[in-house]
Amino acid sequence: MSIGKVNVENIVASASLAKTLDLKKIVKVLKDARYAPSEFPGLVYKLKEPKTAMLIFRSGKIVCTGAKNMVDVRLAINTVTKN
Repeated sequence: MSIGKVNVENIVASASLAKTLDLKKIVKVLKDARYAPSEFPGLVYKLKEPKTAMLIFRSGKIVCTGAKNMVDVRLAINTVTKN
């Protein structure tokens, strides 16, 4: 059996900022971010470019989903961390 062309459709990546975060402050800075701790412990932030979704946790952990390549992963994480 041989496999045809393989396409990357979605990368899930994680990063750690090695510090605790104040999600209540961050949600005020990141436009269109959502933080409802009674529903989910992380802040949800969707970027339009690159089209990704970020889950940001108080522990400093970040999960990036939806990227199609590692360049977009790095760009998305850098966009969030510079803010």
